[in-house]
Order: sequence, then C-alpha cells, then structure tokens
Amino acid sequence: MNINKLIKEMESFASREKVPIMQDSSLLFILNYIKENKIETILEIGTAIGYSAIRMANENTYVTTIERDEARYLEAVKNVKLADLEHRIKLIFKDAFDTNIKDKFDLILIDAAKGKNREFIEKFQRNLKLGGTIIIDNIDFHGMVGKSSEIKSRNLRSLVRKIENFLKYLETQKEYKVEKINIGDGLIILKEEL
Repeated sequence: MNINKLIKEMESFASREKVPIMQDSSLLFILNYIKENKIETILEIGTAIGYSAIRMANENTYVTTIERDEARYLEAVKNVKLADLEHRIKLIFKDAFDTNIKDKFDLILIDAAKGKNREFIEKFQRNLKLGGTIIIDNIDFHGMVGKSSEIKSRNLRSLVRKIENFLKYLETQKEYKVEKINIGDGLIILKEEL
C-alpha cells in the first residue's frame, strides 16, 4: 500500500477509535531531530497502532517499539505489514516494565503512561547509547500541567500532579541536559551529559 495513503487511513482510524497518536507538530520535530542527528536506532515505549514508528522508520533508521494493549498491538502489526516495514520495525507485545532489552539505542521515545515517565527512564536508560537522547511526549498534558489544583476529577488531578512532580525532579537531576520544546502537547528532550 502507498505509505501516504496508509498514514491518512491510520490518522482517520485513530480519530474514529479515539486512539492517541502523536500530534503532527511534535512528530515533525522528532523526524527532523532524527535526520539532523543521524539517529539510526530508536526504542519507542508505547506503540499504539504503529503510527509514529512507521513515520520514524526509514532507509537509515530501525525502530523497536513496545505496546501492552493487545488490540492496538495487533492493529500496529497489520499497519507495519501494510507499510512493508517489517524489516525496519520490531514490535513487542508486552508491558514495558516486564520487557528486558539488551540492545542500545540512539534515541528512546517515551509516549506511554504519562504518570510513569521517571520509571520508564530509570528502567530503560541503560539501553541508551553513550551521548544518546530521550524524548518524552505530552509533557503539557493538554495544557493541564501547572494547573492541577483546578482539576475537579481526583484521578486526573493525581495524574497531572505526577507529571508536575516529574518536571520538578528533572530540575534536580544531573545526568541529562534538559530542554523543553513548546510544540504539540509539549516535548522534553533529555540529552546525556558527556
């Protein structure tokens, strides 16, 4: 199938089925970052339907991506096959916290459970190549971060507070140079301090 047609179909599917996929502005930033920094290997936490993995995989880039939701994983398998990218994208059906990967990656992209960003970093930072980068999506969480006290829903307030606490933690850690990019729903770039 034509890749552009497939991408449009995936966007329609995500909108219809309420599957969260990366906002276009965030994804375009990441695609540019991959190109500029000659990224060859990517570990993605949170495949969903394979949208960002398919967009990131190219003739120079391999993506390993982890998804715990079976329906989304199966949709991703179908989409990767339709994109003819099975040789470039390795799909793993498992909870990320139960996944042990030995490979090292130029880039780790975290786009999964928003309240677990710190735990994802702690688990997977050993898989980052020296001088590698971690990118975290949705750090503004629909504009709610910084406004947790105004949120009525207890569960939502708790999740937003976790993100706010994670941002405070980033201010104190010394391992990474931290940069916030105000596009899409907010990106955090962690570049390993050499």
